[in-house]
Amino acid sequence: MNLTVRGQQIEVTDALKDYVDKKFSRLEKYFDAPPTSDGSVTLSTTRDLHTVEVTIPLPGLVLRAEDESDDMYASIDAVVDKLERQIRKNKTKLNRKFRQKGSLKTLFVEDPAGSVVVAEDADLDELEVVRTKRFLLKPMDVEEAILQMNMVGHNFFVFANIDNEEVSVVYKRNDGKYGLIERE
Repeated sequence: MNLTVRGQQIEVTDALKDYVDKKFSRLEKYFDAPPTSDGSVTLSTTRDLHTVEVTIPLPGLVLRAEDESDDMYASIDAVVDKLERQIRKNKTKLNRKFRQKGSLKTLFVEDPAGSVVVAEDADLDELEVVRTKRFLLKPMDVEEAILQMNMVGHNFFVFANIDNEEVSVVYKRNDGKYGLIERE
């Protein structure tokens, strides 16, 4: 697995890079073939909190996890644990999806040595929608969408972007800034 490790407000030392490589090598046992895509690991420090953000693009899905604590090494450990839980929880469903697309191969190893399956198949297949909301999308710019989001007290807001006439989402990030999601 090729990982690009970069730092924000922190210098990535060789010791940190080696630790990241060592910890993320634990994930390779879950894959039939080592992923060829390049993943990214971002290490950052804000207000004495060490944050680790990981994105690993795979064919048909993206593995993503984030953790923050007062220790960078503990944050790295927690992110790897989160990614392992994501893989274990969803591997059966994802392998089934790969087979339905006409491929005989699977993305994840069926039963890696030493792994414990926590959830049963029946639990994984039931993703229940408990509430549906419908609303009109008022055309607005990004700034107005952020104001609307703050007024209703949510951490995201769906709107019709007046600039490109597409549906977009603004969201509040953990660092207090805002993000925008647009269609490619």
